[in-house]
Amino acid sequence: MATAVLSAAFRFPIVTRRLSAPAPRIRFYHSTIRFAHFRRFTTASPSMSQQTGEIDAVVDASSAEKPDDVVVQYVVLRRDLIDSWPLGSVVTQGCHASVAAIWSFKDDPVTLQYCDPQHIDSMHKVTLEVKGETQMMNLSEKLKLGGISHKLWMEQPENIPTCIATKPYPKSQVSSFFKKLKLCKNTIHKASQRFGYMYI
Repeated sequence: MATAVLSAAFRFPIVTRRLSAPAPRIRFYHSTIRFAHFRRFTTASPSMSQQTGEIDAVVDASSAEKPDDVVVQYVVLRRDLIDSWPLGSVVTQGCHASVAAIWSFKDDPVTLQYCDPQHIDSMHKVTLEVKGETQMMNLSEKLKLGGISHKLWMEQPENIPTCIATKPYPKSQVSSFFKKLKLCKNTIHKASQRFGYMYI
């Protein structure tokens, strides 16, 4: 009996030691795993930031590139003439100014592009209006000060300013000079009624 108790007394610590001995290994093993994950996370983050930086650089580069700008010619007519002249006469003033502006700057690279055979069937024009002669002369001065090449058409023999036409420009370069002007509307029928014409 004493031998059995003594044997049990010596065996119990052994069992306890066996049960408790692996514990540090388990804790050490888990801590190693956590440390390994931590190292992976910290080493992965610079790669992610690098990729993010590369993506941002691509976005910045793409946003820096401007899309193709429409080349356009601005034509400005006088509202007082629209309301008092026949339609044909007003249209003629716009044609005179437009052709004169193109010819005056025929060697300009943008004009050449505008009149290139590949683009000539897809011209862009914006037709606007001012109230009268004073406003047209003021606009011409504003364009001169801004370095915008244009033709102020003077109708002869009356020698009165009837129309302004710019040389062709990328729209982004000149649109700010015309942002306060109205589009030329089709209220020209008042003049046609006055002169007994009918237009469709």
